[in-house]
Amino acid sequence: MSGPRVGEESEEFRAAALDDAVNGLARRHPLASAAVAFVPWQKYTALTVAALIAISAVLAPLPTLITLTVICILGYTAMMIDRLLIFSRGLDASAIVTVTDEQARAVPDRDLPYYTILVPAYNEPEVVGDLIAAMTSLDYPADKLQVLLLLEEDDDVTIEAAKNSGVGDVVDIVLVPAGDPRTKPKACNYGLHFATGSIVTIFDAEDLPERLQLRRVVAAFASLPETVACIQAKLAFHNGSQNLLTGWFTADYALWFGYLLPGLMRSASPIPLGGTSNHLRRDVIEEVGAWDGFNVTEDADLGVRIAASGYSTAVLDSTTLEEANSDPINWVRQRSRWYKGYLQTWLVHMRRPRETFRALGPVGTYRFTLLLAGTPITACINMIFWFTTAAWILGQPDLIAALFPPYIYYLSLVSLIFGNIATIYMYLIASRESDNAYLLVPSLTMPLYWVMMSVAAIKGCWQLIRNPSYWEKTFHGLSVPGSTKETIDEPAS
Repeated sequence: MSGPRVGEESEEFRAAALDDAVNGLARRHPLASAAVAFVPWQKYTALTVAALIAISAVLAPLPTLITLTVICILGYTAMMIDRLLIFSRGLDASAIVTVTDEQARAVPDRDLPYYTILVPAYNEPEVVGDLIAAMTSLDYPADKLQVLLLLEEDDDVTIEAAKNSGVGDVVDIVLVPAGDPRTKPKACNYGLHFATGSIVTIFDAEDLPERLQLRRVVAAFASLPETVACIQAKLAFHNGSQNLLTGWFTADYALWFGYLLPGLMRSASPIPLGGTSNHLRRDVIEEVGAWDGFNVTEDADLGVRIAASGYSTAVLDSTTLEEANSDPINWVRQRSRWYKGYLQTWLVHMRRPRETFRALGPVGTYRFTLLLAGTPITACINMIFWFTTAAWILGQPDLIAALFPPYIYYLSLVSLIFGNIATIYMYLIASRESDNAYLLVPSLTMPLYWVMMSVAAIKGCWQLIRNPSYWEKTFHGLSVPGSTKETIDEPAS
């Protein structure tokens, strides 16, 4: 059920909607929310394991370090094998849903469902014009399309920019009551109270979705089983050639959305949704409790809850262009939040491991753990192994030689060589298939990108302990002329 019209809500409604946006999931399902980062048994387990490792390191330092090294190598190997398996499944063209132009336009306007687009933004006056252009270019009946720009009520600069740009002609501005946590899921939950559509999607203010995307989604939902609750469109970047960092980021997305997410879909595994362009059935959003106002990767968390509730996600061959981070510090801020949110999500769903195991199944739980916990943890551990490798090359200390007896050394060497070559190969394939020749150099230099990932992961893990629900702002509008792809390539009909 939708609430009052935008601008006509009472103060009582605003207060109740804000409370539900922040605390709704935490109140209805306390263990399903990241309002508390660590439940007591998780905290005590972590402290106990840390204490046991510390005591073992004092009593038997070398065996302890060797054991930890073997565990890390086995973890690396498991992740690489699973990643290659997912990639191989994503190579199958049927892993992604394709809707031609004719199929998308074949649905008469009168049969199209009401659609709501939520656009959360904070301190982003520079992208309001892009939002208007993107929304007006969509091929969907205006009388069935609702676009809600969700702004914090004290974000004066963006509110002023929106009003001056004439955004009200195509978009309704919803002022979200100010207050902590200042997170995207809180804004989306608040906006959901005003939504009139039976399908709800999220776009960032700077997004450029291809014009037939909404119609493709409607046609896809009609052709897919009723258990499909979400359709995730692919994300790419319009400024991938701006510098080496944007090239790395673009290659990363080409692999993730082009192959790994479709591979996960074919594997019936939980799919961590992208931050935008996930098109959701309104009834299922409400059934699973909407977004968690305290989780900083609310999209990944919602994807797991959708799978745990017996629904599934499909990946659609329709692209939304975004702006890739071109500034290293800005990139680290964004990626550290993603890593922190991945761990948040894993911790939340592992509070009741037996229930999660029953809901996701053994393979789903295994893959969910490798992806959401393994990705940030291995990124942190990478830094340790890189320093170890550098120390061996520079001085060959006896301790490192002792840590890698032959049976560990050769396993590590195989993991290092095979893992790096296989990963770069996947990036090259994804970059080639995306028809971006400029991604060759970024794909071949990916190990440098992994160093930045490691820095971001360490920061994210630290913030998980110190400030778990803090949302670090990612600044947009940094792309430069000449690095922008002006049009979106639509799927061939």
